Amino acid sequence: QVQVIESGGGSVQAGGFLRLSCAPSEHTSNKYGMAWFRHAPGKEREFVASISWDGNDTRYEDSVKGRFTISRDHAKNTVYLQMNTLKPEDTAVYRCAVRDRPWSGVSAYPRDFTSWGQGTEVTVSS
Repeated sequence: QVQVIESGGGSVQAGGFLRLSCAPSEHTSNKYGMAWFRHAPGKEREFVASISWDGNDTRYEDSVKGRFTISRDHAKNTVYLQMNTLKPEDTAVYRCAVRDRPWSGVSAYPRDFTSWGQGTEVTVSS
């Protein structure tokens, strides 16, 4: 199974920004769709954003549209989540995930992802 390493989390004040990075251990992950999910205390896991294998298609959860941007750099084998205008309700552990098959598109369903990172914590204070 592919190892997935996230980084970039931290503590910021409301209105601030962070950029999360996700680097799968295998370069072949460039052929797979990927996504970010988040898990806040006391809440269920929530889809945040997804990107197709070629980067041409993206999908976002409604509450982050216009604030978050998912992108990927194939040369660096890295997927990013740029998070702007952060709100306290964005506080969560953010996990990166790799799709279950190559040449895959976007998905908001955890069942479509087979490799997951441990997560990086984001805390937004008011």
